Amino acid sequence: MVFLENSTTVGDIFTLKNIIIYLICVNIIGFLIMFIDKRKAKKGKWRIPEKTLFIISLIGGSLGTLLGMYIFRHKTSKLKFALGFPTILVIHIILIVYYIIKY
Repeated sequence: MVFLENSTTVGDIFTLKNIIIYLICVNIIGFLIMFIDKRKAKKGKWRIPEKTLFIISLIGGSLGTLLGMYIFRHKTSKLKFALGFPTILVIHIILIVYYIIKY
């Protein structure tokens, strides 16, 4: 196991509690970023890059971005979002189930 300063291990950082807190936070951010982008689109202002929306989804915010997409009716007609966000969510669910079964 990799040791950090003060004898803290990586396992001490990546606890189930910390992972759950991270996922809640990143999904709230994903939801809010969809709201913000929709509001900017309505006002004709500078938009959040699509790449950023996908990165938030990929790093664990897939449920939040997907919910935001449908609740705010934002990007629902774009095929790469309509297929991409659900696909990323399914992959995340598979990884979680795999992790639970393995450990």
